[in-house]
Amino acid sequence: MKNIGTLHVITDVTIQSQFTHDQLAEMAIAGGADAIQFRQKNGSTRQHIEMLKLVKSVCTINRIPLIVNDHADVAMAMEVDGVHFGQDDMPISLAKQILPPDMIVGASARTEGKILDAIVSGADYIGFGPVFQTSSKVDAEEAKGLDKLKHICQVATCPVIAIGGITKETTYEVIKCGAHGIAVISAVCASPDPQQATQSLLAEIRRGKQDMVT
Repeated sequence: MKNIGTLHVITDVTIQSQFTHDQLAEMAIAGGADAIQFRQKNGSTRQHIEMLKLVKSVCTINRIPLIVNDHADVAMAMEVDGVHFGQDDMPISLAKQILPPDMIVGASARTEGKILDAIVSGADYIGFGPVFQTSSKVDAEEAKGLDKLKHICQVATCPVIAIGGITKETTYEVIKCGAHGIAVISAVCASPDPQQATQSLLAEIRRGKQDMVT
């Protein structure tokens, strides 16, 4: 089984300017993140590659999977561990045809139908949200809520990574809904202490998973 991870930290340099992508990755990993997603919407492909080189070095040293958002070409060229596709990006079925078989393929899906389609097409995990209102995406949809998340976790046959407005205070309930893990941006990247913020999230994930089995 592919190493999906339970705490995805999505590096972002648009909501803050204090830390670079690789600095965020290093601090998040030190805090316990077991997957890093590289997210860079602006700039050229060449600029993305230069930034990604630094992030990959951090992840490789720490043996943490690195997932690139959206850009399959960059992911393949840089030989990272995975690609995460948005609902309006490349179809998962096509991505599976061109990506190496050992590469992690994640898919954002906002409806049950889209989720099932992505799973049938071969997605290794589903990113579902926004669970709560979020300020990290200007075009974010209305929050889905915990009840919807719980339903999706029950019908999905692959790991569900919850995303969208998740904080230390809400992580426990998200995991109790059956989510395999969480993906966060602001909760870590906008924190003055990303390492400590990551540690706090990880503690809540572990608490939720422990209570799921007791």
